[in-house]
Amino acid sequence: MTIPNWATLGYLVAIALFILGIKQLTSARTALRGNRVAGVGMLVAIGVTLGMLHSGWQYLVPAAAAGTVVGVVVARRVAMTAMPQLVALFNGMGAGAAALIALGDFHRVTSSAHPSLDTIGAVTILLSCLIGGISFSGSLIAFAKLQEWMRGTPITWPLQHEINGVLLGALVGVGLAITLLHGGAVLIIIFALGALTLGVLSVLPVGGADMPVIIALLNSFTGIAAAVTGFVLGNDALVVAGALVGASGSILTMLMSRAMNRPITNVLFGAFGQLAEGDDGTGSAVHGNIRQTNAEDLAVLLSYAQQVIFVPGYGLAVARAQHEVKELATQLEERGVRVLYAIHPVAGRMPGHMNVLLAEADVPYSQLKEMDDVNPEFPRTDVALVIGANDVVNPAARSQPGSPIYGMPILNVDQAKTVVVLKRSMRPGFAGIENELFYRANTMMLFGDAKDSLAKLTAEVKLQAAA
Repeated sequence: MTIPNWATLGYLVAIALFILGIKQLTSARTALRGNRVAGVGMLVAIGVTLGMLHSGWQYLVPAAAAGTVVGVVVARRVAMTAMPQLVALFNGMGAGAAALIALGDFHRVTSSAHPSLDTIGAVTILLSCLIGGISFSGSLIAFAKLQEWMRGTPITWPLQHEINGVLLGALVGVGLAITLLHGGAVLIIIFALGALTLGVLSVLPVGGADMPVIIALLNSFTGIAAAVTGFVLGNDALVVAGALVGASGSILTMLMSRAMNRPITNVLFGAFGQLAEGDDGTGSAVHGNIRQTNAEDLAVLLSYAQQVIFVPGYGLAVARAQHEVKELATQLEERGVRVLYAIHPVAGRMPGHMNVLLAEADVPYSQLKEMDDVNPEFPRTDVALVIGANDVVNPAARSQPGSPIYGMPILNVDQAKTVVVLKRSMRPGFAGIENELFYRANTMMLFGDAKDSLAKLTAEVKLQAAA
């Protein structure tokens, strides 16, 4: 199909908005505006595409309207704790759409009176179907793990890597057959089902601790699938948009892997989070006594501190306590305490989870410190307040070569003068191992719901100020 000049110009405008939007996403200060700019770019691209249609409006307009309503309602109602699940679903929907478009184009080309599926067309359709299918089903498994519909620890089975390898080889063989035969309705169905199965089998062995990396990787796959689909349709805007998503997702995946000091192959095949044989996950390998504290004593300690660092984790998101953290920080700052927030790259269940959470509570961006910047601050910190974080502060990453998290860069909270950990219980984190930080001589535990504990702390600090 020949694209008119006005449509080409519209696509160029959309592409420029995509690039500008992604550029603004690199800074927390401009991220919201960047998201809106990219959204306008997508609206322009959709408008141009609809403007070139001569038929099919009676199907597309109702579908687009329904999708818009569902998207707005879901996005407005989703809780911050469920944001990773929403991202996983968005990834899956985009990838599934790319695979369905490829299958539709395959049917259009091969079912005509004069089939015209050439080698290049077959390869692009098969790639879109393969990558889109893997990302779609893999994203659904990631969603189920995050939603706790299935266990978050790795699900493994004998010869799993060999089985996956055989399945991938079989898909390559089926793809070659389709290419050489220039079609095959039954074969393309087998190919699509095989891609979906491979996506499920690839994500099942991934543990909850690796979910930030997997979400970034699946996002990259979705972008690649969209770009290949753009080649299938001859749509330059879709090619560029998919390439941007694929490239940014790949970069983010590498950054996440580097933050955990583990290659992506180890993320996919290492079953991180699986308990060692004979370990029941209760932390029996760690011995010692824990010291408990209460809100009254901790409030005195915080009030007379010179520097306090808050260390947020997924438990903070679960408790929805970001506003309580900000209120406590404000009270401390009024007493002259310097307050910082230590952000680990993989804290939470998706990249940037803690940044988004704290931004919702209007925490100043200047106080959010990445791991490399904040670690030198811990030795001169009076109190490190760990709220729902676990594996990212576990000293075993430095001291225990046999630990599954050994070598992972962590926040050095144990170097603070006093460490206070807010937790509901002594339950291990995503990696399934006990945290030796909890048994250190300079650590105190404050058990209970983080939101309630922080509210009590704030009230006690106010009493200290009034006294």
